[in-house]
This record gives sequence, structure tokens and C-alpha cells, in this order.
Amino acid sequence: MYKAGKVIIVISGLLSMVVAFHFTLMIYDNAYFYTTLRQTIFKGRLGPAIDDLSTYKSNTIVGINAVVFNPTSSPKELSEADLKIHSDYKSTAFLVIKNKKVVYENYWLGTDKNTVSNSFSMSKTMVSSLVGVGLQQGFINSVNQTVGDFLPDYCNGNFGTITIKQLLQMSSGINFDESYLNPFAFPAKAYYGKNLETLLCGYKLTSAPGVYYEYQGGATQLLAFVLEKASGLTLSDLLQQYIWKPTKASDAFWVLDFEGGSEKASCCVYATARDFAKFGQLYLDSGRIDSTQIIPIWYLKESITATGLIDKKDNAVVDFYGYQWWLTNHKGFDVYFARGILGQYIFCVPEKDLVVVRLGHIRSKEKTKKHPKDVYNWLDMALKLAE
Repeated sequence: MYKAGKVIIVISGLLSMVVAFHFTLMIYDNAYFYTTLRQTIFKGRLGPAIDDLSTYKSNTIVGINAVVFNPTSSPKELSEADLKIHSDYKSTAFLVIKNKKVVYENYWLGTDKNTVSNSFSMSKTMVSSLVGVGLQQGFINSVNQTVGDFLPDYCNGNFGTITIKQLLQMSSGINFDESYLNPFAFPAKAYYGKNLETLLCGYKLTSAPGVYYEYQGGATQLLAFVLEKASGLTLSDLLQQYIWKPTKASDAFWVLDFEGGSEKASCCVYATARDFAKFGQLYLDSGRIDSTQIIPIWYLKESITATGLIDKKDNAVVDFYGYQWWLTNHKGFDVYFARGILGQYIFCVPEKDLVVVRLGHIRSKEKTKKHPKDVYNWLDMALKLAE
């Protein structure tokens, strides 16, 4: 009886702790935590995946699916050493386009040219492109317009003084906590939560905008709300009308926070490797398709110019980031690229007329010149293939 009593006391204590934890989550609006557990730990992984589209509600970005890139007359092959790098990083796609011809294309781990994969943060670059669309179409007049010009009452006007340019440059001054290891930080709340409009209002302007660079998904999400208000269209419709169909891409998908809700702007466009390449080609073509200017040339140039702000992490001058494009120089070639957290990349090398797409499950944890080390593996391979 004594032992049974002790067991009952222990079980009661554990149940009390579980109930207390549950109510704490509810009180602090962290119910999304259960979704996080269902989509990660209960599936045997520690974070999001490239192939979990069916788990979430999404908008379809209707495309045309026309052939844009033709095979080259002399396709190249990767060395065994390079193929091992792809294997080690669990690549699913590697596509190299030079002068609009396919120099190399390969798929692994059960994928093919029709497989859609999560963009993760490459979608931030797409949101930046839609600001360019807004400037070209006239529903945005200047990158110096403020959030308050479009959303004067949003979050009680707390973000009203922040400019579009400051959001593009990741210098909003808002205290979005961009930790990928903390299940209660902004990325987890945005990815697994169910109301982005409400979520953003839980954060505050804590420093002067336009001074420090601080990479934040929340800045892109706020920019997306501005775009929707300015255009009267959803983010998916904007991308479909002005970029996806003109570039002759195939159907893609943008994940929502809930059915009929908002697109997760800081992540989660599901598309094929070839369609990601078509997006990169638009930039190589100076934002023009045939005779139609999609993105103003001046804006495109600003987008791939380093901000020169101060990095809040180490007080270094930011020479690696523009308007939600990453920047580097490799072997004498200027490179701008979109990147996602699991090693999703769209590289543009203008001097070589080169677009490179790499998709997969892993990227390097080490960094070189502010970028994951594997960035330079993929660039090395592409430059060799393009010779």
C-alpha cells in the first residue's frame, strides 16, 4: 500500500506539471508548440523539412510550364569527388544554366525535375522582387515610403515610421528574436503558428530603424503585409501575375498560416528546381522579359548592392547583404544569391551568364565570409561545369 501510494503521488505530480505547462502555453499564446511537436519530434526530426507541403494549407501559384532552358550540345558531368559532396549534404537537385542552356541537371533521393521543394528563406528574395514589381506598376512610389503610409493602424501604429527600404535591408529595429534553436522564438511561431498578423503585433520597436542590420523573418512578413495592402492582391497572386506566369514557370505553392490566411513570407514557396532557376534568370536578364520590364533596373541594381549598415552581431560593415539578396565574390566573380536554411540556393553569376540552383536537406554549419561553407562548393562545381 505504501509503494502504491508513492506511485499515485508521483503520477499526480506529473499530471499537475503537465496541466500547469499546458495552461502556461495557453496563457502566453504558445499553443502552436503542440503543432511544433507533431511536425518535428513525433516525426523523428528536430525541425522543418523540404517536403512537408501536404501538412499545411497553401495557395496555388498557377503557372504556364513552358520550356525556357534547352539542353546544351555538350552536357558536362561531375567528378566522383563532387558527387560525394552532394551525397554528404543530401542534395536533391543541382541545376546549372549557362546562356539559358542546361549545362548540368541531376536529381537524387527520389526526386526529379517535377518535384517541388520548400524554398525556405529564398522566399524572402521573392518578396523583395515583388517590391520591385510594385515600383514598376506604381502601387509603390518609393522605397522610402513607410509602413504607416499603407498600414497606419496596424499594431496600433507601432511600426508606422519604418520604411520599406529598412525592411528590405533587415534594419527595422523591431525585436524579432531570430533563433532557430529556441522553440519559442519568432521563426518557430511563424512556421508552426496560425495567425501571422497577430503574431507580429507581439513585438516592439526597440531601436532606431536603419542603423543596424539584424536578419529577421518578421521584417519580410511585415513587408508582405505592406505589399498586399498596396496592391490589393495576395502575395501568391502578385507572384503569379507578375513573375511566375511571365517567366513561364509551372505551378507552385505558397504555404499559409491558416486556410484563407496570410502567406508565410519568410519561407515556404514550394517549386521545382527549374522554376527557381527561371526566377534567377529574370534577374540575370536585368528584370526584363522580352520587351516587358518586370522589375526596374535601378531597383534591381540596388537590390544586389551591399547595404553598408553595421551588423548588430559583430559591428562589422555589411558587405554581404542587399535587399534580401546575399552577396559574395568567388574567384573574382561577383555572385548574388537567395538561400534557405537547409541549403536551398539560387545563385546568379552575371559575368558568366550563369544561374545555379541547389536543393537538398543539409547545409554546412561552418561559415566563410558570412555564408555557409557549402556555398563555395556549389559555386566551384558550377564554374567548372561552365568552362
